[in-house]
Amino acid sequence: MESELKAKIRVLLFTDEKCFGPGIRQLLDAVEIHGSLRKAAISMEMAYSKAWKMVKNCEKHLGFPLLISTTGGKNGGGAVLTDDAKKFLSAYEEYCAELETFGAKLLYEKFEFYNK
Repeated sequence: MESELKAKIRVLLFTDEKCFGPGIRQLLDAVEIHGSLRKAAISMEMAYSKAWKMVKNCEKHLGFPLLISTTGGKNGGGAVLTDDAKKFLSAYEEYCAELETFGAKLLYEKFEFYNK
């Protein structure tokens, strides 16, 4: 029995090295939800040190900060996305959505014979 053919597009962005992709996107989404890089890392079952390195690597290659962090204290610390990070994340999500739409159309065109 034939099943419908599908494609999954994974978008990785590069400057001189890989700097942005689904992993850092998921981490930034989790920071927005949890209000903390540490809590975001825990929610993804990731070591905080790895999350911190991912953010710092991305910031280095993109050339702007992704997070505004506050240190602990009476109410604990936290992190929020910078305006540049929000703008970049939004553009990335729109870009991925448009590629998915185009990719689905192209898949249908190129493999039309498969689903007949």
